[in-house]
Amino acid sequence: MAGGKVEGDLLQLALAGTFDVIVHGCNGFHEMGAGIAKPIKQLFPEAYEADKQTSYGGKEKLGTISTAKIERGDVMFHVVNAYTQHHYRGHGRKVSYEAIRSCFEEIAVRFPRSKIGYPFIGAGLGGGDWVKIESIINEALEGIDHTLVVLQY
Repeated sequence: MAGGKVEGDLLQLALAGTFDVIVHGCNGFHEMGAGIAKPIKQLFPEAYEADKQTSYGGKEKLGTISTAKIERGDVMFHVVNAYTQHHYRGHGRKVSYEAIRSCFEEIAVRFPRSKIGYPFIGAGLGGGDWVKIESIINEALEGIDHTLVVLQY
């Protein structure tokens, strides 16, 4: 379902084989200490290792991605660390809309036939406007199966 939306736990859905690729927003400082990044770091340390292979604090990685292949039993998928904001401290909008566009355009090139799942990237801790972000993602992933996963409590 291109541009769909479901309720659930993105990480558990990935482990159940629902998605080939899951995407989350990252900052440039190898933190992965809050939001969905924290449980990704805990459940999928391969994604954190991929993040640590990138430069620390470098503004040049804004708008780029790193990836990790995750294999658990007979399930395989990729975690995409999308560098959508440079820093993580302070108030106001930290997410870069241009970086979101660049990241999702790269995801479209690298994973064109995949089922892609993601949370509200950049709209929580990143302080961005979800309506704007959703439009960017839909445009970048046009024709690709992608789904917003709204965390179900």
